[in-house]
Amino acid sequence: MRPHLSIVAPGRVRLLAATLLLALSLAVQPRLGHAASDAELINGFNLTVFGAEYAPFGYQSDYIRKFEGTARFYIHNLSQRNRVAEVSTFILSLNRLIHGLRTQVVTSPGQANFHVYIVDRVDYAPTVREKVYGHSTANTPGRCLVRSIFSRNGIKRSDAVIVSDEGEALFNRCKIEEILQGLGPLNEHPSLRESMFNDFTRHTSFTRFDRIILNMLYDPRIKNGASKQSVQSLLPAVLRTAKARVR
Repeated sequence: MRPHLSIVAPGRVRLLAATLLLALSLAVQPRLGHAASDAELINGFNLTVFGAEYAPFGYQSDYIRKFEGTARFYIHNLSQRNRVAEVSTFILSLNRLIHGLRTQVVTSPGQANFHVYIVDRVDYAPTVREKVYGHSTANTPGRCLVRSIFSRNGIKRSDAVIVSDEGEALFNRCKIEEILQGLGPLNEHPSLRESMFNDFTRHTSFTRFDRIILNMLYDPRIKNGASKQSVQSLLPAVLRTAKARVR
């Protein structure tokens, strides 16, 4: 089966499109300062785990894709400041935060199916081109980026590029958002105000909203390759389980 590729890159200017989407989605926006309703959480799941924010070949995969088995991370620290410990701590914390997901930090690039590149801004574009795409003229959108290669059997490989030297807020947002999106929820939507999967929010931590989405995605009842339509009847029960786990 031919794998598909998806790229997510926050920070692109999409003001007109975002304005139109916001106008259409006001009825499903989570209310700031209030716990999201079940309907809002299910809507958030559907908006993020199906499709992709950026599909370079115009193909939107409308099916579940996540890691089957352990997500094995290798961290390439290419920045002047060594951030390996910070990134490793976050990656390993996902073992207790996302039920059904197993993460591991490996010692050899050849063992990894998820590569994280920590770079200074000057090296961002060269790293995306050389390490992620292997093409000297590849487009390098956004302030940080994740690419995933997947099929209906799940995610084969993800590559995230995180900028280290433009402030702690950007580093933390990119670290969390790109790693989480590389685990499966590759889409974004401007209505998701309690989520990091939205270029117009300024969250820099793993929000409760997103923890519930990831716990829903990695619930064993949600299978790789399942269509959007086929999982809808499962989602209320899957959501109840996820909410019980995310306190």
